[in-house]
Amino acid sequence: MERIISSSSSEPDHHDRYITVLSIDGGGIKGIIPAVILDFLESQLQELDGQKARLADYFDVIAGTSTGGLVTAMLTSPDDNNRPLYSAKDIKPFYLENCPKIFPQTHSWFPFGKEVKSLLGPLYDGKYLHGILKEKLNNTKLSQSITNVVIPAFDIKRLQPVIFSTHEAKRSPLLDAKFSDICISTSAAPTFFPGHEFTTKDEDGNVREYNLIDGGVAANNPALIGITEVMKQMFDSNMELVGTRAAEYPRLLIVSVGTGAARVDEKYSTKLAAKWGILDWLLYGGTAPLLEIFTQASADMVDFHTSLLFQSLYSEDNYLRIQDDTLAGIESSVDVATRENLDRLVTIGERLLKGPVSRVNLATGLTQPVKNGGTNEDAIKRFARLLSTERKLRQAKNIESRRPTHAQLRIGGGGGGGGIGKRIKMEAMVNNYRKRLMCYPLCSINVLSPPVKVFWK
Repeated sequence: MERIISSSSSEPDHHDRYITVLSIDGGGIKGIIPAVILDFLESQLQELDGQKARLADYFDVIAGTSTGGLVTAMLTSPDDNNRPLYSAKDIKPFYLENCPKIFPQTHSWFPFGKEVKSLLGPLYDGKYLHGILKEKLNNTKLSQSITNVVIPAFDIKRLQPVIFSTHEAKRSPLLDAKFSDICISTSAAPTFFPGHEFTTKDEDGNVREYNLIDGGVAANNPALIGITEVMKQMFDSNMELVGTRAAEYPRLLIVSVGTGAARVDEKYSTKLAAKWGILDWLLYGGTAPLLEIFTQASADMVDFHTSLLFQSLYSEDNYLRIQDDTLAGIESSVDVATRENLDRLVTIGERLLKGPVSRVNLATGLTQPVKNGGTNEDAIKRFARLLSTERKLRQAKNIESRRPTHAQLRIGGGGGGGGIGKRIKMEAMVNNYRKRLMCYPLCSINVLSPPVKVFWK
C-alpha cells in the first residue's frame, strides 16, 4: 500500500484511517482454503479499483506461517515490473498442481507405510518443494517485498523463534534472507520435512547461520506477530508506515484467515492417549495428534487474545477472523494431497464464504456466530470497501503533501483543542481496556501495559 508521509491532515474527522494487516495461518495443503478466501477479497478490490488491484497494494503488513508464509511470498514478491508475482486467483491453481508432487502419497500403498516411514526419517524429502520455490521466487530477497512481510520460523540450534521481517531486513543484511529460504524454513514441519540450513552475509563479511524448522512451532496463527510488527515500526519512528507516531488499537484493521481445524468431536481422550507411545502421538488414524495439538492451541490462543484486544476497545468490527472448525477425517490432514481431498478443500473454502461471521466467546473460548453479523462474504465486501477507501485517502494525501504551497501541520492535531480532545478520549478508552483486561487471567497486564500508550494524529 502507498506509504503515508506525516504531513498535513486536512480530511474531516469522520474519515477513519486504518493500519491494515493480513494474516494467513499455517496448515500444509489446507492453504487452499485461504487461497479461495483471498481470491474473493482481491476480486472485490478489483471491482472497486480495477483489474490491476492486488492485495499487496492494500495491506501495510502481510504475515504468514508455514503454508501461509508461502502464500505471503507469492502475494508480495515482485516481478520485473515491481508488481506482485502472483495475483490471489493464481494461488489455488498453484496448490492444485503442485501439492500432489510436494506430498506424494507413495507410502499409502502399503499397510502402515506412513507409520514405518516416519520412524526412519521425514515423510517427504522436500526436494520438489525446494525446487519449485527456488524456481518461482528466484533470488528475490525479503527486503524487496512489495509491502511489509512477517514470516516466523524456529531455530532449533538456538532454540528460539526467528521472525523474518521486511522492516528488519532493510536494517540488517544478516536478516535479509531469500524468500525461497524463508518459505522452505517456515514450511519444514517436524516429521514431514527436513529442517533447512542456510547462511546470510553482510558487506563486512559477517555471516549468520540459520537452522530452521516450521514457523508453526512458534506461531501457527501469525496475527499477533503482524500487530507486533506494526507496533515495532511505529516505536522505531518509522513515520512512512501510516503517518502516525504509534498505534491506536481501534485504528487497526485485521483480516486473519485460518486453514481449518478439526471438528470438536472429542476424537481424542486421556483414556485413549494413556496407551499411546511416541509413534501414536506422531501418527494416529491418519492424523498427527502432537503436531495438531500444538498448532491448534497456538492458533486458538492468538485468536482469543486478538479478539480480547479488539472487544475490549469496542472495535471488534475491525477484526475479521475467518476459520472453519468443522473439518472431519482427512479434511483436517496437512498432507493427504489426493485430487479428491484437494477438491474437497476448495469446496470447504467456498462454503466458508457463505458461512456466518464468527467470533470467539471470551467466556467460553469457543467460536460462535455473531448475531446479525451476516456472512463472511458480506464481511469481506465491507472490508474491501474500507481498504479501498483507505488506499484512496493515502493516495490523495501523498499528492497533497507534494504540493509546495501546502505547509505541514503538527502531528498533534489542529488548533482549538481538537487534538487534546482526541487524546482524552483515547486515554479513557485505554483505561477502560486495562480494567476489562484484568477480568481475563490468561492475559498479563504487565506484559501488555508497555505498548499501550496514547498517540493521536
